[in-house]
Amino acid sequence: MVLQPNPRANSPSGAGSTVDPAEIAKFSRLSEEWWDPRGKMAPLHKINPLRLTYIRDAACRKFQRNVKSLNCLSGLRILDIGCGAGLLCEPLTRLGAQVIGVDPSASNIAAAKLHADKGHLSIDYRCTTVEEMDVRERFDIVLAMEVVEHVSDIGLFLGRCAAMLKPGGLMVVSTLNRNWKSFALAIVGAEYILRWLPRGTHQWDKFVTPDELAKHLLDNRLVITEETGVVYSPFADRWSLSSDMDVNYMVVAEEMV
Repeated sequence: MVLQPNPRANSPSGAGSTVDPAEIAKFSRLSEEWWDPRGKMAPLHKINPLRLTYIRDAACRKFQRNVKSLNCLSGLRILDIGCGAGLLCEPLTRLGAQVIGVDPSASNIAAAKLHADKGHLSIDYRCTTVEEMDVRERFDIVLAMEVVEHVSDIGLFLGRCAAMLKPGGLMVVSTLNRNWKSFALAIVGAEYILRWLPRGTHQWDKFVTPDELAKHLLDNRLVITEETGVVYSPFADRWSLSSDMDVNYMVVAEEMV
């Protein structure tokens, strides 16, 4: 099967920003629904436990922690880029991590702070972007979960993410592959037929193939050490890890040795 080219794959970096104002506006309109498991963010709520487990397990393997410990991420600094209203930030904090959640949407950050306050959780939420952060601030783990398909320059974005990693740190990325199957399932199926997501949530031409993602990471001296597909079973009504990376997938990347 021949894939259509990604028009951004060889595009030069912009003037120092990867933010797409249209994408910010799109997700800002959903700010009040982030924490409603039956609202427009319901698919994210269903996949969230799987994402959390994947991140936790990768971190415990890397930093030699007991995955069964309630505070297995204690002492680790985690940067969650494009955190939305904090769906990952809160459970990571409960596992003992010091979490910094970054999102360019002021309304998303406001919703995140409000929900964290209700749960008496101390989370450092910032309305900013990764390229506006001080590169001298480093993290054990950098997360870019369902983000790279929304930025305007993936190379610049991942370069800034890599610069924020401590030596020996981990980066975890989740995104959507670009092929006929992802168009049929993630665009036509999820947005138009099943209406899991508002129409226009995703743009298929901004999806990123695993090879493209690996190249961008390698350009920043990061190599993929783990990868997995994420598939949905309509019969069990749940998401699970899979060798099938045709649509949703996640990777763990580390510094080249």
